[in-house]
Amino acid sequence: MNHFEFREGELHCEDVPLSRIAEAVGTPVYVYSSATLERHFLVLAEAMARAGLKGEEGGPVLIAYAVKANPNLSVLATLARLGAGADTVSEGEIRRALAAGVPATRIVFSGVGKQAGEIAFALDAGISEINVESEPEMRLVSQVAQRVGRPARIAFRVNPDVVAGGHAKISTGGAEDKFGVSFSEAERLYAEAGSDPWLEPMGLTCHIGSQISALAPMEAAFRRMRELVERLRARGLSVRRLDLGGGLGVPYFNQPEPPSPADYAAMVARVTDGLGIGLAFEPGRLIAANAGVLLAQVLHIHERPEGRRFVVLDAAMNDLIRPAMYDAYHDLRPVHPRTGALSAFDVVGPVCETSDTFTRDRDLPPLEAGDLVAFMSAGAYGASMASEYNSRLLVPEVLVRGSNWALVRPRPTYEDMLSREAMPPWLD
Repeated sequence: MNHFEFREGELHCEDVPLSRIAEAVGTPVYVYSSATLERHFLVLAEAMARAGLKGEEGGPVLIAYAVKANPNLSVLATLARLGAGADTVSEGEIRRALAAGVPATRIVFSGVGKQAGEIAFALDAGISEINVESEPEMRLVSQVAQRVGRPARIAFRVNPDVVAGGHAKISTGGAEDKFGVSFSEAERLYAEAGSDPWLEPMGLTCHIGSQISALAPMEAAFRRMRELVERLRARGLSVRRLDLGGGLGVPYFNQPEPPSPADYAAMVARVTDGLGIGLAFEPGRLIAANAGVLLAQVLHIHERPEGRRFVVLDAAMNDLIRPAMYDAYHDLRPVHPRTGALSAFDVVGPVCETSDTFTRDRDLPPLEAGDLVAFMSAGAYGASMASEYNSRLLVPEVLVRGSNWALVRPRPTYEDMLSREAMPPWLD
């Protein structure tokens, strides 16, 4: 469910007509719904609670929102006020989470290439957990912890060798993928960490991919994780937390309805029944995707004599790269739809790349130059992956709450863009 609806012939975000935002801010622009962000988080949290799932010390599970999905400070603050934690993959994301009001004790630090400075910052901030993804990284965390004089709470990310995900580039749990330690080395490393005075191994974590549309691969991975917890405990090692990552798919309009949060929580409850362990999760797309749209304007319609027709937009692949990178589908809706027969169009942007194509042969209602259109389900991995390719200005972001809206990241000026670069002395 989302809060983008047609009212009196115009697409609204909550109670705000999208044309009002386009007129004030210009296009392209990302627009987010506070109500959708909040609903998605609460539905997941309530499903976990109803299934009887618990976090450490019997409290609620830790739902650490994956900051990479949408790192806007206002989005993070909206979720932090509901009790969300943060799954981060860089010092910058840790800083964002802290600035948005996420308590350090609810922040998880993931990623395969953590640097010493980032680890030191995380330890000084007192974050909840550093997810260790290799033996060299374990050694580095220990060294940094000793240097700063603060033992590191760590969890080992284990690669369960279960392949899942909506696209090969977002599948992370296969044996050939770069993420995590293998099952064959996890027990040894966990035991070694337990004997290191600067490491405090407190759990295990896994994440097998994104946009997963079936529970079976997740259940297979989670059962392997349970077996590993039991083996470690049989050796007298403490395992207090099991972080099961994210990856549950969201409906992108042209795909089958994914499992519900309730079904997902029930599956986790079955797998972990009797284990007596605190649980954590790292959803991103599930919360943010359908909470946002990319609003764009039709520049012109280009019809070739042989019949190919193009809708040329002012938005481009640098604003929304998912179609070019992942062959991703986004529903495209006119803000003021016209009546008339559907026609097949290629929808493209102005960037000088053939891959700057959002869709081909999409059946669309009549469109004209100046019309506004909205790419739906664009709240995750949209603005967060945007760039200034072709020296196009970075896309702005707007957050809506009811009948109010605010520009939460303005569009830079060309002067802003140029001022970030400096000429060397021999050219100045």
